[in-house]
Amino acid sequence: MIFTQALAESTQTSRVVATVGVAYIVIVAGIAAWASRRTRTASDFYAAGRGIGIWTTAIASMAATVSGFSFIGGPGLIYRLGFGAVWIVLPLSVTAAMSGWVLATRLRLLAEVRGVLTVPDAIAARYRSPAAQGLSAVAIVIAVTSYLATNVLALGVVMDGVFGIGLVPGIWLGALFTLAYSASGGILAGVYADLFQGVLMSVASLLVFGYVLGAGQGLDGISRSILAADPEFLSPWGHLTPIAAISFFFVFGIGTLGQPHVVHKYYMIRDARQLRWHPLIMTGSMVIAQLLFIGVGLVVKALVVRGELAPLVRSDDATPAFLLGFTPITLAALVFAGVAAAIMSTVNSFLNVGAAALTRDIPLALGRVPTGGLRWGRIATVVIALAAATVATLSGTLVAFLGIFGWGLFASTLVPALAVGLNWTGATRQGAVASIATGLAVTLILETLAYLKVFTFPAGVTATALALVSSLLVFIVVSLATARTDAGPDPDIRAIMDAGRGLPGA
Repeated sequence: MIFTQALAESTQTSRVVATVGVAYIVIVAGIAAWASRRTRTASDFYAAGRGIGIWTTAIASMAATVSGFSFIGGPGLIYRLGFGAVWIVLPLSVTAAMSGWVLATRLRLLAEVRGVLTVPDAIAARYRSPAAQGLSAVAIVIAVTSYLATNVLALGVVMDGVFGIGLVPGIWLGALFTLAYSASGGILAGVYADLFQGVLMSVASLLVFGYVLGAGQGLDGISRSILAADPEFLSPWGHLTPIAAISFFFVFGIGTLGQPHVVHKYYMIRDARQLRWHPLIMTGSMVIAQLLFIGVGLVVKALVVRGELAPLVRSDDATPAFLLGFTPITLAALVFAGVAAAIMSTVNSFLNVGAAALTRDIPLALGRVPTGGLRWGRIATVVIALAAATVATLSGTLVAFLGIFGWGLFASTLVPALAVGLNWTGATRQGAVASIATGLAVTLILETLAYLKVFTFPAGVTATALALVSSLLVFIVVSLATARTDAGPDPDIRAIMDAGRGLPGA
């Protein structure tokens, strides 16, 4: 990696980056110590005692959504695929508002009326179905462990770059540090660490975008340079097919409604009336954070075309190459701290969601009342983190596969039963169970067969999109077929669904 090589060649660069990295660790450790003293119950551990303000929740949601991909993988995709890669982040303009309209108020009211703490809790309340709760919890545990492995691997790369300790030690150092504040302070530590990390990411993105404009001679200069050498690069689809670009938009737009580490944060809002501001704050912060994603990818392409930067061996080197060649080293260090911040935000959120599914939702689905919630929540957090770190030491190809599998599994198993089910009174428990089972089976089978190269998808078609469409169709068809035998939602759940249509954030 370019960043690691630069550290090895420059003592000053290494010293500055390490200093910023240590300062970041000290701040997050202080947040964890503060939060651990205020985490006394399972509700505190999983839902922050439902006492978080709207600004903190919205920015924490942004930080949990925007992983290290936006800082490293995203610019590399722009550089390699052209403007078509922007279709991955275009849904961000509507997802916060859509999630607020579809889920926010209903989940917050469910927390108030039924005392739910998790996404499977909400599914169980909606359908009165232990099977739906248990299946969704199993899907979450599998997807969390899979998706965590990719994030922990990325964290290991950053830790190795900052401290020069090697990839495997970097994986374990990053995992254990994130685990320390996740297990001690639960979601409360995570939310306020996310707030700090979200602010850091936004500041870093704004500063880098300023240097993008300077190095590229403005957006006009960037566009003219690229168009002269590769006109297709700036076309609406870039080097993608139209089907691939639209598939990106569909999966990352609709699929966001099933990401439990994001929607789970609606339980934490202190006052449901504040939800009216959530889409505006979250969307605004997301736009700022994506300036680096788009700007660096475009300017690196322009600089390579002009001959001011050598062609990249790996597209993921786009951000390190630009930072080390065209920005002050202090800003480069801040950005790499921001990468670590983004990854840790996502890891912390996943750990909390996975621990809740393992220690609360699965036992409840089996008819057992969970005991020792806080203690077992911390133990489960440790187990999941260690499992993910172990998997992350495997081959990079396998870990990449697991990351794709995790995202797709969240979307295909949770979007129909949760997002659609909380807005459609005609949804049935049979439809929910069938759709979750379909999402599990189709995602696992298609992703595994594709990974083993038993077959290849047509250009632009992805297993994630097929699994999401399949589970949605099964959910609707089975619900319609079983509508006459299903009693529908309980009166209080129906009232929450109706009230959600008229409240801010609904």
